[in-house]
Amino acid sequence: MSDALASRLLSVFEVDVGKIESLGEMAFGERRVVMINGGRASGDLSGVIRPNGADWQWQRHDGITELRAHYVLETAAGDAIEIHSDGYRHGPAQVMARLAAGEAVDPSEYYFRTAMTFHTASQRWQRLNGLIAIGIGERKMNRVLIRVFEV
Repeated sequence: MSDALASRLLSVFEVDVGKIESLGEMAFGERRVVMINGGRASGDLSGVIRPNGADWQWQRHDGITELRAHYVLETAAGDAIEIHSDGYRHGPAQVMARLAAGEAVDPSEYYFRTAMTFHTASQRWQRLNGLIAIGIGERKMNRVLIRVFEV
């Protein structure tokens, strides 16, 4: 058995997002929701990201943001693929403040990773139902870029 983790680029997601809506300070931190307004995917898995998904977040007291996104990608052939994406985003306080202010921040300055799973009825994309992908993210002002790697 090899200790190496093999991966390959499956897709690049460009997800258009709304403003962060705070639901207030709670026991675990600030509860937030960010609406997913649409987007596109390119690569082996390509299509459009349907609007009306959401990313439910905890902005924890330790500075880590827990991410729980749920949305649908539709391929050009009309196949619907449900996506669950759970992960973390964090970095030095000054870097995260720049990111929150809408500045362009090099993604190497902060950590943004998600574990992604898929569900689909599509015969063409059945293999997605049994794999985990790792997303490496980059937060922009109104968009999230995610390089999705099949592992």
